[in-house]
Order: sequence, then C-alpha cells, then structure tokens
Amino acid sequence: MPVVVILLFLGLPIAEIIVFIQAGEQFGLWPTIGVVVLTAVLGAILLQHQGLRTLSRAQIKLKRGEIPMGEVFSGLCLLVGGLLLLTPGFLTDLAGFTLLVPTVRSFLGGGILRMLSRQSAFHVDTESQAQTSRRQTADRTIINGDYSEVKEEPDISSSTSIKNRKDEEAK
Repeated sequence: MPVVVILLFLGLPIAEIIVFIQAGEQFGLWPTIGVVVLTAVLGAILLQHQGLRTLSRAQIKLKRGEIPMGEVFSGLCLLVGGLLLLTPGFLTDLAGFTLLVPTVRSFLGGGILRMLSRQSAFHVDTESQAQTSRRQTADRTIINGDYSEVKEEPDISSSTSIKNRKDEEAK
C-alpha cells in the first residue's frame, strides 16, 4: 500500500505536467489556463448544487429516523471531487467530475460495500430489514425502568449461633 501512495504522489504530478505541456502546445498558454480556471468554477457550481441536494436528502432521512449512509458516502465523494476540481490539472479535473456523477458514486459505494461485506468487516441491513425491525419494535410494549443490584448480606445471627454451639461443645 505505501508503494501505491508513493507512486501516486510522484506519478500524478508528472502526468499532469505532461498533459499541461501537450495542451499548451496544442491550444496555447492562455486557452489552457482558461480551461483549468473554467473547470474549477464549473466544478464549484456543480459541487454546491449537488452538495445541497445531498444534505437535503440526508435531513429527510434523519427526520424519518433512518440512517443516511448513502448520503454520507455521497457527501464524502463530493468532498473529494471538489478537492480534485480545485487542484489545477486536467487529470484531477476528470477524476473530480467523475465523482460528481451520481451513478458513478452509487456504483462506487456498492462496490465498496460488497468488498467490506466479503471481508466480514461489518453487516449491512437493507432498508426493508430496518423497516421490519422498526415495525416489530412499534408492535411491542416497551417499559423503561431503572434497576439496582442488591447483594444479600450473610445472616449474622446464624453464624453467631454456630460459634456459640462450638464454644459450648468445647466446655
């Protein structure tokens, strides 16, 4: 894993520089810089729109008593996508715009869930199972209460009488 991270940190900037040089030769300096700035601005607008929609869906699920795991994952993807879009470069912009596509996020999330489920890292309840358990809880009567643990103390009189008997037998 550390080798992959090192290659990513070294390889990505080198690849971005190569793409910048080729784009600059093909289109010129100012159009290339203009496209980089335009993708950053367009990405910020899309990020804001989709981020607000994701936040709204998460709030709706929370009001219904559901855990918004899909929305949390989408929010994480949007955050990473936004960071990639703000990073200058065509390859990072491509990756950032890819993460802004909802079908890509759901595909990516499903793949990660399948991978984690195979590794038995956690158990995922489907929405229908969660609704069934909520219905079962609603049908039962639940009584809340407090408790305290009571420890019985040994009967002092019985131990005293045994001691007295032993004393009498000794006389």
